[in-house]
Amino acid sequence: MPSNPAPPAEAPEAEPTETRHITAALTRSSTGSEDLRELESGLDSLQSDAARRHRIGWSRVLLPVAALVVLVLAWQFYVSLGVKRRDLVPGPLDVLGQVGVLWGEGKLQEAVWTSLQRGIVGFLISVAIATPVGLLLAQVAPLRRAFGPLISGLQVLPSVAWVPAAIIWFGLTDATVYFVVFMGAIPSIINGLISGVDQIPPQYRRVGTVLGASRLEMALQIVLPAALPGYLSGLKQGWAFSWRSLMAAEIIAVGGTIGFGLGSLLDQGRILSDMTVVMSAILLILAVGILIELLVFAPIEKRLLRSRGLLSGSTR
Repeated sequence: MPSNPAPPAEAPEAEPTETRHITAALTRSSTGSEDLRELESGLDSLQSDAARRHRIGWSRVLLPVAALVVLVLAWQFYVSLGVKRRDLVPGPLDVLGQVGVLWGEGKLQEAVWTSLQRGIVGFLISVAIATPVGLLLAQVAPLRRAFGPLISGLQVLPSVAWVPAAIIWFGLTDATVYFVVFMGAIPSIINGLISGVDQIPPQYRRVGTVLGASRLEMALQIVLPAALPGYLSGLKQGWAFSWRSLMAAEIIAVGGTIGFGLGSLLDQGRILSDMTVVMSAILLILAVGILIELLVFAPIEKRLLRSRGLLSGSTR
């Protein structure tokens, strides 16, 4: 009886160019000069790629540190020129000494913890509010035409303008601070999500319709995952607006049951005319913002881009 034909072998996965060169050189006679040159070129390519990635990894650390050192040296040089009095423009060592004093008094820890707690809680609540609202406006065209201009107007409105109204409505309480944070973050997150939804290819919705997805399933399982890049940009902008709104509220709304945050520390330095305290507060506010970006949003964005194959070799 004739034997059954063997099933066709699966095609092997494509290998990198350098690996193919090395494999081809090893499978052929290794005595020829052409094969040796091909093997050497493949090894050189692999080594150069590894060295390039190593250099890129170090540059991510060394370049920011070098920029910081240059700025501190320029700051110290300007102070040493004596253009302004030291009480008006303190040097880096003066500010560092004041940070140590604030740490010893416990004010620095209290201010950072209070502001960071308010910022994170206010931002998370803003995300919980803005995400369903943004999905609703993106899915329902009449609602978007009705409320879209209002959301955009609220986004460009300086959130500090809400502080007087919030003080009148809620008094000198934490509710005033959170309200200002909400009004700064929510419009940015909504517009970011809507922008991400607008960039979704129409084929995605058609596939969902063919598969019989309901409106809720379409929004949660198709629209929201596909809109993640724009949504993430809205989240980053929302955090920036919420952090700035928080500092504005803490500077203006002082007293009552409002705790002592970084904005309160900054205002205290202004009242005391102590520039070392003012500069310490400014640098701490800047440091918290940078750390949140590096430790939270940058890894999430990198993972999202890598999962979609959009991460270039220079940023891996």
